[in-house]
Amino acid sequence: MVKPFASSADMAPTTEKLEILAEGVYALTAEGDPNVGAIEGEDFLVCFEARATPAAARDWLSKLREHTDKPVKYLVLTHYHAVRVLGASAFDADHIIASEVTRQLIEERGRQDWDSEFGRMPRLFKQPEEIPGLTWPTETFDTDYHIELGGDRGAIDLKYCGRGHTAGDIVAWHDKSRTLFAGDLVESEAALYTGDAFHFDWSTRTLDSVKSFRAENLVGGRGTIARGVEATDAAIEQTREFLNAMIEHVGHAHKTGGDLKSAFEATHAALAPKFGHWPIFEHCLPFDVQRLWDEFDGIDWPRIWTMERDRDVWAKLQG
Repeated sequence: MVKPFASSADMAPTTEKLEILAEGVYALTAEGDPNVGAIEGEDFLVCFEARATPAAARDWLSKLREHTDKPVKYLVLTHYHAVRVLGASAFDADHIIASEVTRQLIEERGRQDWDSEFGRMPRLFKQPEEIPGLTWPTETFDTDYHIELGGDRGAIDLKYCGRGHTAGDIVAWHDKSRTLFAGDLVESEAALYTGDAFHFDWSTRTLDSVKSFRAENLVGGRGTIARGVEATDAAIEQTREFLNAMIEHVGHAHKTGGDLKSAFEATHAALAPKFGHWPIFEHCLPFDVQRLWDEFDGIDWPRIWTMERDRDVWAKLQG
């Protein structure tokens, strides 16, 4: 049986859940759809991630407005993927912050990524005709960016922890509540998308850097919110386990004369018992294996995903 392409057949609505992690610290999860969040400053908001369209972003903001009417001063984008950034215009933010590498990735491949993700995940693109164009940061940084929240609300530190899910991922740390918005560097009970990743960096020093925060609340890119240091450590190590299993099985096929299809089949068989029931596992794994195979081939910088390349890889591995 031919599997439907990526998440193109996943059109069922998900149940969204807004959680208050500490005073003025909010996160919205949606059964494996991309997570978003916000932290209140004294008289403004810092929001994290923008969703795929302005309409989808407005749905999130309407829930947030049940708790606060402060204006959005900062919109933080952890990386460049379309489902995270194309809703930015709905926030009317004074500052859109991302890493400098993320800005470069938008310039290099933002349009292709938009087309690719729209084809893979159409349900997330509510009213796509409203998207005004690519989302560009107003400010970028290399390693660190500091936001004072005012009053007794502490501060937010944006950090570049190393290459991982993409070349430019950042995390947002709120020391006062011990909360880390980790973007797609960590998933909690959700499969990883690694099609633009650096598996060897991510699985080692980058995750070590993320773990060093010792967060008591961790909001990953998808999945549940981890609460308590034991749970946040577990989410990080679950992410590492997924990456290491991929490295082991794709690497074995590559080193023993196998081909991409045999690498995919071995990796699928190894990961499916634990991870296969989690959101977007079947969607992601072909693209994950292709990217890791490229790394074993010595291709350091990820090749750009286009709609045509998406379909070609899917046909080879999930067809």
